Amino acid sequence: MSRKCELTGKSPLKGHKVSHANNKTKRKFFPNLKKVTFKSKILRRNIKLQVSNAALRTVDYKGGLDNFLKTVKTHKLSKRAKGLKNQIITKA
Repeated sequence: MSRKCELTGKSPLKGHKVSHANNKTKRKFFPNLKKVTFKSKILRRNIKLQVSNAALRTVDYKGGLDNFLKTVKTHKLSKRAKGLKNQIITKA
């Protein structure tokens, strides 16, 4: 599985590790991902997604996965999340 948030699209960034002597070596900055189980009230089932910590806080702020998927732009979502969004919109 790729190291990419399924809800926000956050992916690894490239950069340099800089030593005290200012030597630069390549490295990656990975997003803080967690495997989380969300409960969808509209679909009446549990959904497992790999999301960043920031996305988890946003879902909590919006009032749950259903409300978050209704308001988020589609191009940021993964294929699974796009399918879930379509299912939620058709059932709601």
